[in-house]
Amino acid sequence: MKNYLSVLKKTQLFSGVNDDEIEAMLSCLQAEFQTYKKGEYIIRQGEPITRIMILLRGKSNIQHDDYWGNRSIVNVITPGEMFGESYIAPDSSALLNDVFCVEDTEVVFIDPKRIITVCSSACKFHSKIVQNMFYAISEKNRKLVQKIGYMAKRTTKDKLIHYLSDEAARQKSSTITIPFNRQQLADFLSVDRSAMSNELCKMRDEGLIEFEKNVFKLIEI
Repeated sequence: MKNYLSVLKKTQLFSGVNDDEIEAMLSCLQAEFQTYKKGEYIIRQGEPITRIMILLRGKSNIQHDDYWGNRSIVNVITPGEMFGESYIAPDSSALLNDVFCVEDTEVVFIDPKRIITVCSSACKFHSKIVQNMFYAISEKNRKLVQKIGYMAKRTTKDKLIHYLSDEAARQKSSTITIPFNRQQLADFLSVDRSAMSNELCKMRDEGLIEFEKNVFKLIEI
């Protein structure tokens, strides 16, 4: 656990909480740690979720495969991100997507009931965690709205411009690194990979971008 305190301190859930307080809270919340190999599923579509999860190491995709095997990447989970919180309400349906490990991964599981219920020891950090969880869920909703914005664009070029522009703003640089290879980016934007690759080449020829693998440079006209 001590190996991941630096990661947990950067999460929204434990924002403003020091190392000793995090250790005390994890004990209070009865946190459990689990490791997964690349290619394994943390949870599968249709399974119920009873705990929220924080990714401590590695990278995972929230993805959905339709009946014919067409894949759409809903979100990418990187160290420090929380997931599963949308399904913790008592009447929530089963998971709509898979959570797939792109790399070897470690996850901490936390029972949400122990977050929203005051513990018997009246832990003084409890209210801070409840507040942080509210903010974390709000931020996740903002990202989903942003993803809907990409989907609303009519053309592949518009989707690429919108996504790359947002990443440049988020990374505060005209040179950005995205967390996708070409197929994953196409799955994330719900476009055909070949069509997307053609658009990227056209944008490069137009002097809008330069790219090498997953590193892009946006060029101001």
